[in-house]
Amino acid sequence: MKTLIHPTAVIHPGADLHPSVQVGPYAVIGEHVKVGSDTIIGAHVVLDGSTEIGVGNHIFPGAAIGLEPQDLKYKGAVSYVKIGDNNRIREYVTINRATGAGEATLIGNNNLLMAYAHVAHNCVIGDSVVIANAVAMAGHVHIESRATIGGVLGIHQFVHIGKLAMVGGMSRIDRDVPPYMLVEGNPAKVRSLNLIGLKRAGISELDDGKVFQTLKKAFRTLYRSGLTLNQALEKLDLLQDNEHLQHLRQFLQLSQMSGRRGLIPGRMDTRSDE
Repeated sequence: MKTLIHPTAVIHPGADLHPSVQVGPYAVIGEHVKVGSDTIIGAHVVLDGSTEIGVGNHIFPGAAIGLEPQDLKYKGAVSYVKIGDNNRIREYVTINRATGAGEATLIGNNNLLMAYAHVAHNCVIGDSVVIANAVAMAGHVHIESRATIGGVLGIHQFVHIGKLAMVGGMSRIDRDVPPYMLVEGNPAKVRSLNLIGLKRAGISELDDGKVFQTLKKAFRTLYRSGLTLNQALEKLDLLQDNEHLQHLRQFLQLSQMSGRRGLIPGRMDTRSDE
C-alpha cells in the first residue's frame, strides 16, 4: 500500500487524521487537529490549535491554519477553526483561530481561497466563495455564499459581504457590501448589479426572469432614484416578493443596526462624490 504520509512530516500522536489523508514533506500537524477523509495536505503546511477540517479538501504548500489570532485581546483561550468539505486552500493562505473561549473561525464548503489570502479571527465564510490572491480580511468579517472577492484588497473588521456579490480587485472595503451587487473602487462604491454572477447562478431564469427583473428594479430604487435608504426600503416592499428580494431587504436593514459597519455607498448616499 502506498504511503500517504511523507516521512519528514511531523504529526503529533494526538492528531486525528483519517487513514486516507495525504500529508506532504515537512508538514507540521498539532495535537488537537482533526482532518477528514480524502484531504490532501501539501508540503510545509502547518495545522495547529483546535482545528477541524472536513473531507475532500486540498491544502496547498505553505498554508498555516489554526494558529493564534493576531489580536492583542487574545489571552490563550481554547478557540477553533472549523473548515467544511471540498475547499481549495492555496499556497501560503493563513487562517487564524478565534479570539474568545469557545468561539470559531468558520469556513463552509466548496470555497477557493487563492494564494496569500488571510482569514483573521472569528471570520465566517459561507459556501462556494471565491477569494482571490492577497486578500486581507480583518477580524469578524462575514462573507455569504457565492460571493466573489477580487485580489489585492483589504476588508475592514466586522464587514459583511452579501451572497452573490462581486468585489472588484484593489478596492477598499470598509462597509457592508449588499447581496447581488458589484462593488469596486477606492473608496469603494456600488456600481451595478452583479449581472454576470446572477446569470451564472441561474437567477436570471427563475420564474421566467421575473426574479431577475425584480432585482434590477430594486437596484434602480436603491441607487438611481435619489431616495434615502428608508424611503427606498419602503419602495422595495411594493415590488413582487421573492426570497432574493427578502434577503436583500433584510441585509440592508441589519447593516444599519448597532455593531455593524453600515453600507458601502452608492448614488443614494448624498455623501458620495457622484
